[in-house]
Amino acid sequence: MNGIWRGSGRRLAAVVSGRRAKWIVLAFWVVLLVALGPLSGRLKDVQKDDAASWLPAGAQSTQVVKLDERFHSGEQVTAVVVYSRTSGVTPADRAKARADAAAFGRLPGAGTPQGPFVSEDGRALRTLVPIRKDDAADAVKAARDIAARGGTGLETHVTGPAGGVADLGAVFGAMDGLLLAVAAGVVVVLLLLIYRSPLLWLVPLVGAVFALGLSQSAVYLLARYAGLTFNGQTSGILTVLVFGVATDYALLLVARYREELRRHADRHEAMAAALHRAGPAVLASAGTVAAGLLCLLAATMNANRGLGPVAAAGVVAALAAMTTLLPALLVALGRWIFWPLVPRYEPTAANAHAGGGAGHRAAGGVDGVWGRVGRLVATRPRALWVGTSLLLVAMASGLGSLSADGLANRDQFVTTPDSVTGAAVVARHFPAGSGAPAVVIGPASGAARLADTLRATDGVAEVGRPAVAQGYVRYEATLRDPADGRAAQDTVDRLRKAVGGTARVGGPTATALDTRRAAAHDDRVVIPAVLAVVFLILAVLLRALVAPLLMTATVVLSFLASLGVSALVFRHGFGFGGSDASFPLLTFIFLVALGVDYTIFLMHRVREEAQRAGTRRGIVRGLTVTGGVITSAGLVLAATFAALAALPLVAMVQMGFAVAFGVLLDTVVVRSLLLPALAYDLGRRVWLPGRLAAAPASAPRRGGTLEPLEPLT
Repeated sequence: MNGIWRGSGRRLAAVVSGRRAKWIVLAFWVVLLVALGPLSGRLKDVQKDDAASWLPAGAQSTQVVKLDERFHSGEQVTAVVVYSRTSGVTPADRAKARADAAAFGRLPGAGTPQGPFVSEDGRALRTLVPIRKDDAADAVKAARDIAARGGTGLETHVTGPAGGVADLGAVFGAMDGLLLAVAAGVVVVLLLLIYRSPLLWLVPLVGAVFALGLSQSAVYLLARYAGLTFNGQTSGILTVLVFGVATDYALLLVARYREELRRHADRHEAMAAALHRAGPAVLASAGTVAAGLLCLLAATMNANRGLGPVAAAGVVAALAAMTTLLPALLVALGRWIFWPLVPRYEPTAANAHAGGGAGHRAAGGVDGVWGRVGRLVATRPRALWVGTSLLLVAMASGLGSLSADGLANRDQFVTTPDSVTGAAVVARHFPAGSGAPAVVIGPASGAARLADTLRATDGVAEVGRPAVAQGYVRYEATLRDPADGRAAQDTVDRLRKAVGGTARVGGPTATALDTRRAAAHDDRVVIPAVLAVVFLILAVLLRALVAPLLMTATVVLSFLASLGVSALVFRHGFGFGGSDASFPLLTFIFLVALGVDYTIFLMHRVREEAQRAGTRRGIVRGLTVTGGVITSAGLVLAATFAALAALPLVAMVQMGFAVAFGVLLDTVVVRSLLLPALAYDLGRRVWLPGRLAAAPASAPRRGGTLEPLEPLT
C-alpha cells in the first residue's frame, strides 16, 4: 500500500492542496452534488422490503414467494382482525364483525375476507383479510380505525403478518430522518468538544454530508441498474456508517495537518505533507473496511449480500470526500479555521522533524496522558498484554448467554405495537399459528393426496381450501404452535419431509427457519473470508507477517469479548427475548473491519517512527502521538452507531449497542494497551519477515527505560 501511495499519493496531495487546484476540486464536488444529489432523494424508489429481498436466494420459502405470484398479483400478507370480550362475545359483537368484514374487503389491495370465526371459548372473533404487501400500511391503518368504531367494551386489534409489516413500515418510514438528525447531532457535539473551536467542526460535517449524498446516489444507481438489493435496515446502517467513518478519517487528517502546520510556513505545503504521510493509513483503512464488507457477497441471505456493496460504497465515498474535499476546504479556509487554537509555524519543530532525532516534538515526549500510557507499555509490557488478554477472555465467557436463533414477532420491537398485543390475544383464543399459516404449493394433479399428507402431519391444526392456478395447487396449513416459535419450525421440517420433492413449503415460519439456517451458513463462509482479506491487506501495508497476525488476533478477541458482554446485557439488562440470526455476522463485519481501522492508524505510525527511532521507541512515540486522535475517532464512531438505539427495533438497538461497545473496547483496551504491549514485548521481531526486523539489536531495557535509538533502516 505504501508503494502504491508513493507515486499516485504524492500527485493527489499536490493536486488537492495546490494553490489553484484546490478551487478546481471544490468546483468538482459542487458539480457532483448538483448532478447526483437528486438521486439520493430517490432511494425509496429502489428500496425493497418484500420477503424475497431478505430471504435466502435458493431457499424453499423464497421459491414459494415466487410461485405464489401465480395465484395473485403481488406478494400478499394476511391481516388478522381479532375481537375479544372477557365475558364472551355478544350477538351485537358478531354483527359488528360481519359488517366490518364487508368494509375490510373494500380496503386498498384487500382480497376477500374470511370470517368472522368464533373461538371455542366464545370470547373472541377473528377475521382474516388478505392484503397486497405494498398496500399493507394504509390498509392496516384503515382496518384498525374500522374495528375500533362502536362495540363498547370490545377489545380490537389488527395483527398477523400484515399488522407486523405495517408496524415495521412505520418505523422504517421515519428511520432515515431520525438517524440522520441523531448522527449529525452526535458528530457536531463531539467535534465541538474535540476541536474546542466554534468553526472547525463545520468542515468535517460538510464533508460527511457530501459523502453521504454521494454514497446514496451510488447505491441508487447500483440498485436501479445493477440489481443491488437495498432495504430499510440497510439504509439506516449506511447513514451511521458514513458519518462515523468519514469523521474518523477527518480527525486523522486534521490532526496530521495541524501537526504539519507547525513545520511548514505555507499551508499548502503542510496539507501536501499531511496527505502524503496520513494517506497510506487512511487508504489502507478504507480498503480494509470496504474489502471486508464486500465479503458479504458470499452470503446466501439476500439482505446480507446486499449490505456488502451498499456499505462499501459508503466507505469509498467517505474516503473520496475526506481525501479531496476536506483538504481543499481546509486549505482554502486557511489557518484561522482552527481559532482559537491556531497552529503557528515553528522552525524548531521543522528542524527536529527533518533531523529525525530525539527532539521530534510531535512524537518524542512522554508528557500528558498518552505519554504516561506509553511509559506504562514500556515499563511492563508482558504483564500488560497478559492481563488485558485475560480480561477479554473473561468478557467473552458471556457468549453462553447469546441466543441468535432469530427474533419472534413479539420480540422485534422495543415497544409493544398493536400487532404484538393482537398476536397475544389470538394465541389465547385460537390455534397459535392462526393468521400466519404455512403455505404449501405443489402440482394440481396431486391436490387431494397433498391435502391428506398435510392433515396427517403432526403439528398441523387445520388445512384450508385449495386454490388452483396455472397447474399448481395452493394450501394454507394453520399450525398448532405459535408461528414464530421453534416448535412451529419443527412442524415445517416435518411438512417438507412429508411432501418430499413434490411440493414446496413456505410462509412466515418457513422463512424464519430458512433465515436461521442461511445465517449459520453465512457465518461459516463469510467470517473466514473477512479474516483472510484483512490479514492480506495488513501484510501488504506493513510488509510483515507477525504484526498483521497480532492485529487480526487482537481484534477478533475484542469482537468475542464485545459479543459476550452484549449477550449478558441483552438478556439480563434489557430483557430481550433473543437476537436476530444475522446479528453475530454483521457485528463481526463491523467490529473487525472498523476495529482494524484503529490498529492500522497506530501501527502505520509506529512503523514510520520505527524507521527513525527503532521499534520500541517507535511504539511509544506512535502511541503517544496518535493516542488522542484515535481515541477521539473511536468515541465518534461509537456514538454514531449508538444512534441506532434511538429506533424502537430490537435488532437495531442490539446492533448499535454491540458495535458502539466493541469500538470503545477496541479503542481503549486493544489499541491502547494490548497491541502496543505485545509489539513492545516482541521488539523488532514484530516486523518479521520484513526488512525492518533486520535492524541492529537494541540495548536491553532496564527498569522500564526506553531503549536507545536504533540506526535508521
